[in-house]
Amino acid sequence: MSQGAINRVLSTRYADGESRPVPDDLVVEEPLEIHLDGTLVATTMRTPDHDFELAAGFCFTDGRLDGAPVQSCRHGRQGPPTLDDPNVVSVDTGGLAPVGEPRLSTASSSCGLCGSTSIDELTDRLQPLGDVPAWSLDVLVRVPDAVRPHQELFARTGAVHAAATFDLDGSIGVVREDIGRHNAVDKVVGHLLMAEQLPARDLGLYVSGRASFEMVVKAWAAGFSALVAVSAPSALAVATARRAGLLLAGFARDGRMNVYSPEALHG
Repeated sequence: MSQGAINRVLSTRYADGESRPVPDDLVVEEPLEIHLDGTLVATTMRTPDHDFELAAGFCFTDGRLDGAPVQSCRHGRQGPPTLDDPNVVSVDTGGLAPVGEPRLSTASSSCGLCGSTSIDELTDRLQPLGDVPAWSLDVLVRVPDAVRPHQELFARTGAVHAAATFDLDGSIGVVREDIGRHNAVDKVVGHLLMAEQLPARDLGLYVSGRASFEMVVKAWAAGFSALVAVSAPSALAVATARRAGLLLAGFARDGRMNVYSPEALHG
């Protein structure tokens, strides 16, 4: 966790009829411009940490790389190093990625599809996952408790989402936190992309919020075979997970969960 992800401020705590000054750790939220081969493709509100992973992961899950390898990432726009800017990341594929349209507006910390023109554009480029590992429900239901000790930023601020990978035994791998739930997922995917570990067919993805359509698409794009969410899925998320062949579980908490995809686990 980067120290730049937290600001400490003085607040007034009121309890039991009394007030007193207390220090309070607040999560930082700042804009990040993402440039791909010199073209601005998106601006998102994020928690400053793992910015290269976020930028590369966004370009991947948004379908902007189209198979082109990421050759480098750097802070600042393309040009001399003196133009370095911590709130700008340039992703370079050597011009191999197709030139696409930028997002039409700044994505907020809760926005995944802001500025996208068509849902079909996100799903038509993806193929069903095909043969995937058999997941144990006993393993999946334990994942939220296994991730919780790794949520250091949430423990200090209570204001961020987490995304994490887990294997067939339930062991936790990469954990990333961000004020934006989509950003947390893109950071995880970006890490795997830059480590040349995609598609993630033998891994599951955990998210600390709801399982929205765009979260399912990001998991599908990265090749995860399971998605476990603490909160509810949307109807479109369930339909998309079934189309993908992705195991989708929601309301995973307190040793319980609902499995929505596949449609029936036991016939």
